[in-house]
Amino acid sequence: MRDAMRKNSLAGAVRWDTAVGALLVVLLLCSFAFVDNFGNALNLSFLIGNTLPIAIIALPMTMLVISGEVDLSVGSTVGLSGAVMGALWNNGMAIETIIPICLLLGVVCGLINGLLVTRLGLPSLAVTIGTMAAYRGIAQIVLGSDSVTDFPSQYLDFGANRIGDTFIPYAALPFVVLLAIAIVVLHATRMGRSLFAIGANEEAARFAGVRVKRLKLSMFVTTGVLSALTGVFWALHYASARYDNATGLELSVIAAVLLGGIDFDGGKGTLGGAIAGVFLLGSLQNVMSLLNVSAQSQIVVTGVLLVISVLAPRVGRQIAQARSRKKTAAAAPAPVAP
Repeated sequence: MRDAMRKNSLAGAVRWDTAVGALLVVLLLCSFAFVDNFGNALNLSFLIGNTLPIAIIALPMTMLVISGEVDLSVGSTVGLSGAVMGALWNNGMAIETIIPICLLLGVVCGLINGLLVTRLGLPSLAVTIGTMAAYRGIAQIVLGSDSVTDFPSQYLDFGANRIGDTFIPYAALPFVVLLAIAIVVLHATRMGRSLFAIGANEEAARFAGVRVKRLKLSMFVTTGVLSALTGVFWALHYASARYDNATGLELSVIAAVLLGGIDFDGGKGTLGGAIAGVFLLGSLQNVMSLLNVSAQSQIVVTGVLLVISVLAPRVGRQIAQARSRKKTAAAAPAPVAP
C-alpha cells in the first residue's frame, strides 16, 4: 500500500512539473500573439535579465527546500553584497578585487545561517527571518542612503547588454553553466540523492550514513555565495548599488520554486520544474508590466501564486492517496463469514 501511495505521489509531482512547463509554453504563445511588444528583442532581453536574479538563487534554493530547509535572507544578502560592492568601489578598490570579497561575504552569510540551523538546531524559517533583517540593516550601515552608479563600463555592458543582435543577455551564459552544474549535482550524484533522502526522512538518512548537518551547511553556504553573486549582477545590471537592492526578492524566489513543484516539506521536486516556475513567474510579471498592471497588483498576484503552489500539490497528493486507499480496500478479499 505504501509503495502504491508513493508511486501516486510521484506521478502527481511529475504531472505538476509538466503542467507548469505546459502553462509556461501557453503563456509565451499567447503573449507573442496578443501582447504588444512582448516579442520585441529588447523586451525579451529585459524579461531574461530581470528573471536571472530569481533564477540564479532558485538553483541552490531548490536543493535547500528539497532537503527540508529554507533561506529567507537571500534578498538581504543580495542587498548587502551590492552595498559592500558600492562602498568598496567608492573607496577606490578595483572591481576585480571587490567581486571575490563579495563572494566571501556570501560564504559568511551562508555560514551564519547554516551553523545556527545545523549546530544549534534552530528552525531555518525563524533563523533566516532574523538574518534577513540583520543583513539588510548592515547593508544600510555600510552604504547609507547613497546610490553608487559609476562602475566601469565594461562590467555594466556585461550586466545589461545582449549578445550581438540576439535577445540573449551576456549574463545568461554563466547562468546556463550554473544550471547545468546544478542539474548534474541534484539529479545525477550521490549528493543529490542524499538531499532527497534528508527531505523525505532526515532520521532515516542519518542512519543510512548521510552526513545531514554537513550537507545542509554546504547548501546554506552555496545559497549565500550565489546570493552574493546575484548582488554583484544586480548592481551591474541595473547600474546601481543601494542597500535596498532586491527588497522582496526572497518572496519571488520561494514563490517560483514552489510553483515549480518543489515540496515545502522536502524530499520531492525537480530542478526543471523549479526553473519552469521561475520563468513562468518572470514572464507573467513582464506581461503584467506591458499591460500597465500596477506593481502592487503584481505583488498580490505573486502572493496568490505562492499560496496556490503550496496548496495545490498537497491537495493533489491527498486525492491520490485517498484513491489509492479506496482501490486497496476494494481489492482486499471480503471477510469470510464464520
